[in-house]
Amino acid sequence: MFTTRPVLTGTFGMVASTHWLASAVGMRTLEAGGNAFDAAAAAGFTLSVVEPHLNGPGGDAPLLGHRAADGHTFVVCGQGVVPALATTDAYRALGVEEVPGTGHLAAVVPGAFGAWLDLLARYGTLPLADVLGPAIGYARDGYPLVAAGARTVATVADMFRAHWPTSAQVYLPGGVAPTAGGRFRNPDLARTFERLLAEAAAAGPGREAQIEGARRAFYEGFVAEAVDAFVAGTPVLDATGRAHTGFLRGADLAAWHAAEEPTVAVPFAGIEVHKTGPWGQGPVLLQQLRMLEALGVEDLVRDVVARPGREAEDDGPLAELVHVVVEVAKLAFADRDAWYGDSGDVPLDALLSSAYAARRARLVGAGADDGYRPGDPDGRAPRLPRALVAARAAADAGGPGPRGPAPAGLGEPTVSRTGLSPGDTCHVDVVDRWGNQVSATPSGGWLQSSPVVPGLGFALPTRAQMCWVEDGLPASLVPGRRPRTTLSPAMVLGAGHGFAFGTPGGDQQDQWPVPFLLRHLLGGMDLQAAIDAPTWHSSHVHGSFQPRTHTPRGVAVESRLGTGVLGALAARGHAVEDAGPWTLGRLSAAGVAPDGWLRAAANARGQQGYAAGR
Repeated sequence: MFTTRPVLTGTFGMVASTHWLASAVGMRTLEAGGNAFDAAAAAGFTLSVVEPHLNGPGGDAPLLGHRAADGHTFVVCGQGVVPALATTDAYRALGVEEVPGTGHLAAVVPGAFGAWLDLLARYGTLPLADVLGPAIGYARDGYPLVAAGARTVATVADMFRAHWPTSAQVYLPGGVAPTAGGRFRNPDLARTFERLLAEAAAAGPGREAQIEGARRAFYEGFVAEAVDAFVAGTPVLDATGRAHTGFLRGADLAAWHAAEEPTVAVPFAGIEVHKTGPWGQGPVLLQQLRMLEALGVEDLVRDVVARPGREAEDDGPLAELVHVVVEVAKLAFADRDAWYGDSGDVPLDALLSSAYAARRARLVGAGADDGYRPGDPDGRAPRLPRALVAARAAADAGGPGPRGPAPAGLGEPTVSRTGLSPGDTCHVDVVDRWGNQVSATPSGGWLQSSPVVPGLGFALPTRAQMCWVEDGLPASLVPGRRPRTTLSPAMVLGAGHGFAFGTPGGDQQDQWPVPFLLRHLLGGMDLQAAIDAPTWHSSHVHGSFQPRTHTPRGVAVESRLGTGVLGALAARGHAVEDAGPWTLGRLSAAGVAPDGWLRAAANARGQQGYAAGR
């Protein structure tokens, strides 16, 4: 089978990410004697510089790690919390019934920087200066800005000039939008990182003391002070069409620490799949796998894998597989909307049980379901947000409301001129020669969604838009809670083998991996072939970002699935959007194969992601 690249195979180390510079920096860190945790952090800091439209140092970053020596598998939660002042009453007092997707009102505690520091302190080996150094170099000396980044800046340039002057200062040097492939610098960000290193060095000679010194400087020192002054003192235009100050304060940053917690896992295909808890959407992938297992898709997957190139000729096994996966996604994501959040009252054991999965799987029929059907785990009745129910009713009726086309195109955000976008992110996977692994999905702090904090060179996360301004829901806006994020790193682990994997793409982060895992774990395709194979996702699923669009019965597909498959899906009642041949998904993976080799693969779509290793 043709693949765009070979599966990399070696014994020393592997890094795969959504940007070639991050992969190279991660590999450089391994070559310098660092382990997978050092390399992931170095790659993550680099991504925060070279993909500013997709993430930033002030964004969010859930991380999964696996320490091979003792089999310890863990989550480092870099998802910051809702500020103490950000109550539902406070928003209603402003006449705001839905958290806007841009500006100060959506700001939560920036968690990415703290998460990387926590990972380094607990599991890394190299000094912070060695890990942060490449990111400083790119910010100071420049890097080639990718085309999507240049397009994003050009789209919001007028808004920056008129309303967000601090962003214009950074992203419109000389008043002009940067060009794709041109050298772009962010000297303010370089100086911020350099000052953090200076504060770290002043904290003492020890590695851990210096990491803690950098953390204090960010969350209790000059960074927190700048954030407080800007958010509290400078009204900025947001998606409401009005200018507001925000609720985030320095005290919120000082009170927050990145936390380690267990992963959530289910068995599948003789191996365990690991995700974050239900404060993120990660378990929705596990629910889909459970339902697909209940439906007995293994023979169907093997039949599909055995028939490459024949899909366009008929409407056989591949059309059936796409249909089943799409229908299962609708059920799982409806559960996500009804049950997931940081409330502490999510019936996760029931949601992930084989009995519940079997009961839900029986709802999958021969045609495309037009419904919205969360289940009743433990016999509890689901409750959906009122705004979501009303918006869905309006969209389903074809009237006004957040009805949108099936998302297409690499999961890149569709950015409006006001900066409103469904958000996107980046991803990195690392495995080292000792078998340690990291899967990380840094995001947030998008240049288009929040103005640059003066003097710091980066923006704040707008993740509060994923909370509901309605009390009593698992994902209600509550101070101190984590927004129910879409960020979803993952691992597959067995006895002495497994791999880290993930993708950007908002709500698609737990859809695109499903055909990848089916093809690899059940169909026997290698990592690169499973990544390259044509994919799809449901857009019947409600988006998590303002304005939370959906397309009734929508499914976006890559045309390489074949005309026969697309026709068969339409005949089943799916609203099919042909998204083009190579447009959906940005998966990467790195890990230890059952034969002991280290292996890695990365997505070629978008001509940006790469794996490196030896």
